[in-house]
Amino acid sequence: MDWLLAPIDPTRAHEVGLAISWHARLMVLGWGILAPLAVIIARFFKVMPGQDWPRTLDNQVWWRSHWIGQSIVVGLSCIGLALVLPSDLAAMSLHNWLGYAVLTGATLQILLGLFRGSKGGPTDTELRGHHYDMTPWRRMFEASHKLIGYGTIVLAMCTIALGLWKANGPVWMWLALAVWWTLLVIVFVQLQRRGMAIDTYQAIWGTDRAHPGNQGPAPGWGMTRLGDKTEGEGDVRRHRGDGVRSH
Repeated sequence: MDWLLAPIDPTRAHEVGLAISWHARLMVLGWGILAPLAVIIARFFKVMPGQDWPRTLDNQVWWRSHWIGQSIVVGLSCIGLALVLPSDLAAMSLHNWLGYAVLTGATLQILLGLFRGSKGGPTDTELRGHHYDMTPWRRMFEASHKLIGYGTIVLAMCTIALGLWKANGPVWMWLALAVWWTLLVIVFVQLQRRGMAIDTYQAIWGTDRAHPGNQGPAPGWGMTRLGDKTEGEGDVRRHRGDGVRSH
């Protein structure tokens, strides 16, 4: 127990003030726990276990979990930044610079989301749309959103580790984060191997070749896309009126 509670560097004391300690807690909760979970849900649970897909389409659990989770991360980040902003400006370190880079990535993600374009499709008010037609703008959005998202999370993990070293956190904190992040990687790899990274387009509209987005390659690495196995061209019209949703 003494070893677990001891700081990682025995030559330095683990002494942080109230503001820094809460800054660390909020950032670890946001970027170390919630953000990667929201990404895993968005990537692997567009089709829920037990869902009769592709007969049952457009499951909203992943979408709500992703944007609500990431919104909480942004809120926690704003509070965490406010707690240390005065001292940050007085003495910048590598941890600080990387932290601002993470916040920049989060800001870019928000802007990309706001300008991702229209949805369209049989369940929207207009059939034509950036997402349904998989326009070049939509493909650019998806590629950028994924690249910046994964990159920001990896950068956030490095920033957390540097912050923990800067604060000379106790051994148990290092072990807890190492175990948690290792579990996330194992879960990610296992779900990827099971083919659960269903293409967003097919998760929403199905596998029918009549849908324009099914006539090209799936955007993104490692996405599972099925051929036209269950639906007919009439499904494009049959799904109209199911409700208006936006992704």
